[in-house]
Formats: sequence, C-alpha cells, structure tokens
Amino acid sequence: MKLTVIGAGNMGGALIKGWAKSGKVESITIADKNEALLAQFKQEYPGICTTIDNIEAVKGSDVIILVVKPWLMKLVLAEVKPVLDLEKQIIVSDAANFTTGMLAEELGQQGQYFYVIPNIAAEFGASMSFIAKGEAATAESVKAVEGLYALVGDTLVVTENLVGPGMMMASCGIAYVMRYIRAQMEGGCEMGFYPAQAKQIALQTMQGAVSLLKETGWHPEEAIDKVTTPGGVTIKGLNELDHAGFNSAVIRSLKAGLK
Repeated sequence: MKLTVIGAGNMGGALIKGWAKSGKVESITIADKNEALLAQFKQEYPGICTTIDNIEAVKGSDVIILVVKPWLMKLVLAEVKPVLDLEKQIIVSDAANFTTGMLAEELGQQGQYFYVIPNIAAEFGASMSFIAKGEAATAESVKAVEGLYALVGDTLVVTENLVGPGMMMASCGIAYVMRYIRAQMEGGCEMGFYPAQAKQIALQTMQGAVSLLKETGWHPEEAIDKVTTPGGVTIKGLNELDHAGFNSAVIRSLKAGLK
C-alpha cells in the first residue's frame, strides 16, 4: 500500500511514526509546509518520502490521509482535486467534524471517502480509532482502511454519528485520563512520595487496572468488588469520589464537546 499523509503535526506525526514503526506499510509520503519538521521525520525515518507539495504527494497513492486543521480542509482539497483519481484512491479525513459528506461536497459524490478519528497514542500502537465510511465506499476499501489503522491500535467501524462521541471518549479522553493521573500523583506527593515515585505508582496502577479488565473481561464493578472489603479503606475512598460527583463529572466532560 502506498500511503500519503498530508499534515505532520501532533496527530499526523503520531500516525506517521506508528505506521513507520509497524514496518507494514509499503510506502509513506508526508506532505507538510514545515520543512524543518519534514527534515526531522526524514532523519528519524530515512525510508519516508517528504515534500512540501501536496499535489506531488497525492499522485500514485492508494490511500490519502488528510490530517490538517478543519478550516484548512477545503483549501487542501481544492488544491489536490485536479490530480486525484477517485476511482482508485481512498480519501480519509482525520480532521475533526469534517465528514464523508463534506468530502463528497468538495470532491464529488462517487468516491471512497472515510471519516476517521484516531488519537495520539497511535505513535506507540495504542490508538483507539473510529472509522466511518462514505455512502459509496466498498467493502474492500473499508477493509483496507480498517487494516491500516489496526497497525496503530484498536479500531471500531461505526456510523458517522458515533465518531464524535468516540472522539470525546478516546481522543479528548486521553486528556481526561491524564488529569486523573496528575491528581493521583499530587495525592501521592501529599502523602509523602517524591514526584517521580508518585508518577511511577500512578502509571503502574493505571496499567494494572487496564490489564486486569482486558485479561479477565470483567465489568469494572467486578474488579472493584475484588479490592473492596466491608469497612475497609477502599470503600471510604470510593465514597469520597461519589460525594465529589466523580462519575457525573466524567460523564459531563465527555458530553461537553458534543454541545
């Protein structure tokens, strides 16, 4: 597969690094206007092709991933439209809220269009990517896009109306999880641990919780029951979270971006 990524910022860069590390993408071309950034990628991954020319970047590609700011999408699409081969090339929008319908409006109704939202953990093969297909997308192109994003983490093919909620849970959600980890570190410091020790404890605890649920298939409440004894310290802490409205705050944070 010949892959072109337009936009090598935080999200585009994470995807590029993840795909490069996988070693399973035949050819990767990056297009970005930041020449210094392109030079860094070229130094780290010599096999990658780099260019500041979007038009040259898309020629001959099988899949074109657009990871630019949403307000730049129309400009980029207008620029590359004359050289696209919509009968053969798959076009993917990784720009928030730039849907397959919007791609069709800019490029024409008959095309293999996808709206995909991954997250920055793609660099380490740990993204959660939500994939929505356009009306004309074939089963073959769905398989190709899902396979591509599976190289950088988990995937879920969804209807387009669920990509936004997925983004709040898994992309924005990374920031919310970071806030919890930070709070746990601060609590650890207050109780006497050095910051580095508190970070180690918080990260390992988070990793342990995730591994436990993945390996056992338990509902979180089942795992909670395993460490919660009558009159014990765990239930006291859980009750404090409830008193502070922890569950409600998490749910409200997830829904906030959909308003």
